[in-house]
Amino acid sequence: MLSAPFPPAVEAASPAARSRLQRVDGSAMVHFGPQGLRDLKQVAPARLLFPDGDDGEFPLAVTVTTSGGLTGGDRLSLDIRVDAETCATIVPQAAEKIYRALPDDPPTRIATRMTLGAGSRCEWLAQEAILFNRSRMHRTLEIDMAGDARLLAFEMIVLGRGAMGEMFDSGLIHDSWRIRRDGRLIWADALHVDGNVAELAARPFGFGGATAIVTMVYAAPDAADYIHLARELVPPSLGGATTFDGMLIVRMAGADPRSVRDAALKVTENLRSAVFGLSPNLPSICYS
Repeated sequence: MLSAPFPPAVEAASPAARSRLQRVDGSAMVHFGPQGLRDLKQVAPARLLFPDGDDGEFPLAVTVTTSGGLTGGDRLSLDIRVDAETCATIVPQAAEKIYRALPDDPPTRIATRMTLGAGSRCEWLAQEAILFNRSRMHRTLEIDMAGDARLLAFEMIVLGRGAMGEMFDSGLIHDSWRIRRDGRLIWADALHVDGNVAELAARPFGFGGATAIVTMVYAAPDAADYIHLARELVPPSLGGATTFDGMLIVRMAGADPRSVRDAALKVTENLRSAVFGLSPNLPSICYS
């Protein structure tokens, strides 16, 4: 049994930092054991659904934000626990929409924590977070895994609503990952941009005009074995892959979110098939 405590949604905000409007503070916890779902906790607007998956697939949990999106001052947390020798796939129901924040609002805070036991296998297949202009997002992903656990995870950010002619000109993007193996920090990564995002995004040493950014990780003792496959799958125009210390890292960025998303799904399909022996078809909700 994993003994990690159920964490608070995020750190408590001081009265001065809270929005003057009503905001949400949702949290959910899902705990998988060898026999399937072991424990569950959910506080609106965070919800969890458990649709039947295809034969041979990992047990599936789908996360839902019933508020339809998040804005300044909203807080959402998810705690995922996977016991030893247990498998799980976690997928959000849809893209997370981060709406414009009022000038005096604190950021939208999204915190995900994962605890993976010995010999466990887990997929975290996050759909894109769409940042509306002048939104303020602070998102963290904390992963504590046993030495022989295996994790395939990706997250995606889309800057603005291109289909609506909207650019993400200004706001806050704080997006960080922390992965620990047997208690040792093996990877720390953070993107932090605050203020005039459009200026940075246009520069070659910034986003180079990209409006969609993907980070994908396969963390496992055999991660280096799949570097050639990853490099074959990632279009050179969108990014590349590297490996170190039992980590395979894929980065992609591009001006067309649909193309970037399609490429990310193709990489994920092939990697999950290669590393976990699963079907190359992702859960159907990933294609909605």
